[in-house]
Amino acid sequence: MRLSASVLTAMASSFAVCRLHMRGRVVLVRSLQKADTFLQRSIGTDVAAAQAEAPPRDGSDEKDGCKSLHALQVERQEQAERSVLINCQSRTNEKKFLKYLSNHGDIKKYFFYESYGLYAVVEFAKRENVASLLEGAVIPSVSHESTVPFKSRLLSLRNLSLVDLSNQQSGLQCQPQTTIPINEFIQRLSKEESIDQQITSLTEAYQLTEENSRLRFLVCSLLKDIAAAYFPECTIKPFGSSVNGFGKLGCDLDMFLDLDGISGRNVKMPKSGLSLEYQMKRANSERAVTQSILSVIGECVDQFGPGCVGVQKILNARCPLVRFAHQPSGFQCDLTANNRVAMKSTELLYLYGQLDPRVRSLVFTVRCWARAHGVTSSIPGAWISNFSLTVMVLFFLQKRSIPIIPTLEHLRDLAGPADKSVIEGNDCTFVSDFSKIQLKSNTETLEQLLCEFFEFYATFPFSRMSLNIRKGKEQNKPEVAPLHIQNPFETSLNVSKNVNATQLDRFVALCQESSWLLQQRETNTPRGGANMTTAWGLATLLLPSQVAGIKSRKKRRREPASERIKGLLESLKNKNQPKTS
Repeated sequence: MRLSASVLTAMASSFAVCRLHMRGRVVLVRSLQKADTFLQRSIGTDVAAAQAEAPPRDGSDEKDGCKSLHALQVERQEQAERSVLINCQSRTNEKKFLKYLSNHGDIKKYFFYESYGLYAVVEFAKRENVASLLEGAVIPSVSHESTVPFKSRLLSLRNLSLVDLSNQQSGLQCQPQTTIPINEFIQRLSKEESIDQQITSLTEAYQLTEENSRLRFLVCSLLKDIAAAYFPECTIKPFGSSVNGFGKLGCDLDMFLDLDGISGRNVKMPKSGLSLEYQMKRANSERAVTQSILSVIGECVDQFGPGCVGVQKILNARCPLVRFAHQPSGFQCDLTANNRVAMKSTELLYLYGQLDPRVRSLVFTVRCWARAHGVTSSIPGAWISNFSLTVMVLFFLQKRSIPIIPTLEHLRDLAGPADKSVIEGNDCTFVSDFSKIQLKSNTETLEQLLCEFFEFYATFPFSRMSLNIRKGKEQNKPEVAPLHIQNPFETSLNVSKNVNATQLDRFVALCQESSWLLQQRETNTPRGGANMTTAWGLATLLLPSQVAGIKSRKKRRREPASERIKGLLESLKNKNQPKTS
């Protein structure tokens, strides 16, 4: 079953209008058409098919240009507040399930997925519908002493019928929440007709789906319900990869406890007469306040949060946080507070990704390539982080002979009074109105950009120079570090300070290897018909055996291609030759 045509059209047209508003060239139109096709593939479940009437649109899409991150967050948060998360039985009958829920109000959107069981996300038309549903829910019939009486929008569906459902098929279509295995994906890429199509296919396969994005906002909303016991007007927002447009299916969920929006802040005191103010407990510093808040909320999540397991309170980190796993969604979660610079970084990356579709495609490709070869890792260490890789891609795109994206300083110059933002003394100002940003006419293909990216960093003078996307140019290193990438907003910080010389050498060697491979006719052109399975192009770059012999940058300079790569090319030639016996 599918989403209704009206919802799909709204999503696809918003995506296309944004891009076409920014660029009018044929190469981008083709990318957008590919993206539109993807948006219409299996991205939800149509309530109309089960209930004989299509749900109305909410009319929340913006008409002019791209939707800002703030507008997107507001829309998603409103959807989440009208939604519930229900643990279903494996043989749940979809039509009966919807009919039962519809007794409490109109359903706008729903979908199923699997994570420690079968779950359904259901969005109602109004919050009152959710309240009606919760009024009819019951507390599980177990001993009073062993149940924490915390009511949330995480529910379980029980079938009290005596009818045996063991032989009935549910027919439910579950939405994927993780990416496919790399080996299977390499085979899929090998069937594409060009490297540009391979890169587009990779982006479509790895980016967050509509459903996964909704689920992330719903988890934040469920956590907000816990925090609201102490701070009734608080909000919890996702940030980082979950919303900046560069998140991969299965990525962690970073959340920000926002207390800035509570009433009473920044209210002007009267010059005379009587006035009231809240009495509040004081602490030694803002950091101490953050630690106290997260400590208490972390304890509540641990003791009362349904499905929240493995809670860790990491309060002495540079940015204090609470870490836990949310089993119903399958997300690894980090909850922070007072992390406003990270929110601005999220907004900046979102803006860059919206300016040109090639930005996101190149970032996804480089990240996938890096993960396939162990350049990045989910385990903390000396590896290059995804954020650092993303900034490296942005810097490269700024350095093109015709820049594809503007510098941060240019975005700051375009900002209006409402965009002004200074956080802890750091200038975080940049324009939010997409219509003010005029892009230059660069028509390079994704294949050209990928090859040039590897060539650019294979010869970059890392020993002397630092990357700076504020200015869009190299600068002398302000400190001794193998890799120096200036933080876009906290300019005194190096976002890649953890990277050691060995990991940087490995990255450079891989760039040299990949650049060389993309220049070889044997590996950069497709072979065979529609059922071809021999790796070529981007698929060749993802094969793990290619980098086994790379030890250091010095060795890589002495030989243009490793013996392993030469062997790979010989094997490709032999496979394509007809057998004589």
